[in-house]
Amino acid sequence: MTLRTVEERTQTGPVPGPREWQPRIQIEDPRPLVDGGRYRAKAVAGDTYQVAALIFRDGPDILRAVVKSRPRGAAEWREEPLHWIDAHEGGDRWAGSFPIDVQGIWEWTVEAWTDAFASWRSELERKVDARQPDLSGELSEGMLLLRQAAERATGEDRAHIEAAMADGSPAAALDPALLEIVRRHPDRSDATTLPRPIEINVDRGRFGSWYELFPRSWGGFAGVERQLPRLAELGFDVLYLPPIHPIGRTNRKGRNNSLNAGPDDPGSPWAIGLHGVGGHTAIHPDLGTDEDFRRLVVAAREHGIEIALDFAIQCSADHPWLTEHPEWFNRRPDGTLKYAENPPKKYQDIYNVNWDCDDWRGLWQALLDVVLHWVERGVTVFRVDNPHTKPTPFWEWLIAEVRREHPDVIFLAEAFTRRAKMDTLAKVGFNQSYTYFTWKNARWELIEYVVELAYSDERHYFRPNFFVNTPDILTEYLQHGGRPAFEARLVLGATLSPTYGIYSGFENVENVPVRPGSEEYLDSEKYEIKHRSLDGPLLPLIQRVNEIRRAHQALHHLDTVTFLDTANEALVGYAKRARPSSGCRRRSASSTSSAATATPGTWAATTFASSPASRTC
Repeated sequence: MTLRTVEERTQTGPVPGPREWQPRIQIEDPRPLVDGGRYRAKAVAGDTYQVAALIFRDGPDILRAVVKSRPRGAAEWREEPLHWIDAHEGGDRWAGSFPIDVQGIWEWTVEAWTDAFASWRSELERKVDARQPDLSGELSEGMLLLRQAAERATGEDRAHIEAAMADGSPAAALDPALLEIVRRHPDRSDATTLPRPIEINVDRGRFGSWYELFPRSWGGFAGVERQLPRLAELGFDVLYLPPIHPIGRTNRKGRNNSLNAGPDDPGSPWAIGLHGVGGHTAIHPDLGTDEDFRRLVVAAREHGIEIALDFAIQCSADHPWLTEHPEWFNRRPDGTLKYAENPPKKYQDIYNVNWDCDDWRGLWQALLDVVLHWVERGVTVFRVDNPHTKPTPFWEWLIAEVRREHPDVIFLAEAFTRRAKMDTLAKVGFNQSYTYFTWKNARWELIEYVVELAYSDERHYFRPNFFVNTPDILTEYLQHGGRPAFEARLVLGATLSPTYGIYSGFENVENVPVRPGSEEYLDSEKYEIKHRSLDGPLLPLIQRVNEIRRAHQALHHLDTVTFLDTANEALVGYAKRARPSSGCRRRSASSTSSAATATPGTWAATTFASSPASRTC
């Protein structure tokens, strides 16, 4: 029997007929459920997915329940038991879990039924304990239930039931082994389920160590390829490249975001597109060819690294789309193009698309084609630039279309904006998101923010990526804290969040802003070519931290964190415990390197300074 909706249950006519009879078992408040089922919660292949629901019925009858799960489209349901977890408190919450073994969309539901034999047995047991002299009526009821159970059973189970019937005594009826046998062959004639299955999105986007670099500062694709063995040795498994496309010449930015570019200034990679060279599906000639890029992707995968590309929906004034599709762009009443702004920042070298244009369908399709172009070249991770400034329905559509054929593609939202918008982007399909962690430095605000991410309903759909710096963000903390600040933020980001990242130069403790009060770097790599190499003084620490992350399953999850009391507000201490927790033992450490001595499956604990000026660990 399936639960009916409120509208279906509303009775305005005569008493319902037999086929309209409402179930006596009620299933309410299934969890996790994101916005009443409007969006899917997230999980990862290999997870044991935890679920719960309120289950009850009128009267004292004993219930049984299972969670049923399957990949969407599969013919058969898999079942795992649910357990009544708060009976001792007079509650009705049932909980359980089911294993997830493949990516894609899964669905689950709850089914509950009355355990008639267990209910009868409970009543008989109470009467036996009360020494009721005549139990013949009760035993006749039990005999009927056992006869029905025998008809459902086979083999040894059936023989055991028939032996109990032949015995006919209360002792035989109360045999615990008999109860278990009957439970294996339940009568589900009054089984009730949820009105419709609940869907979850199963991907692989929870754990990873990201390294960001500008290929032009490393000798193009060939130079980046030469760095892959060292990046793998350092423990990075995602290599993120800012836009690799041709760069426009009109209004090109010069050094330090100057409006006057010199003849040798390369411009910002985010000013995408150049006449005669191409746009979002083209490669800047200085970086290499399409074949070079394909080779880089293959070589990276051989080293256990995935290439992540930047997907920025914006164009330089020289992008082919401006002549091929002028209707896709915003123009002022005087006909001039309106360049992008994010006050107080101005981006005179780039132009946003017009999402309200008449040909918005053509625009959407063209952007989908861009993503699929790079997926065809082996790219399965995209860092999306400012998705919060684009329509949410577009992202829901695009991500669903991509995952229809490529369920392993990951999308990271670079959305530093209001909480509701960040949450909604995660709900509609983004696997990961940048976070406010970058600016959380005090002990109290770190604890408050991480606890919210780990234990609020956000944990079911919002996955943080704790980038400790970016080409746009050099925090005041890093500017003034020196090397201890960089070490603290590295360890915090890498051990609090399952996914974190650094932008190249972090390992060199680059901390000089373009001017006081700015988070922009002096001589920013966004506007000039540097000559990079992996030789920074923080690399040994970075490598060790990544080794610890890989070795400890406790660090692969966020919702196992426990913050510890510290007498000093400049110190933050926390512990994480691996799943499953049985047999785990806690091991504390006064520094991150000491935490490495704990074996997988134990507690991994860290105490670290939240203020570099008062670091004492």
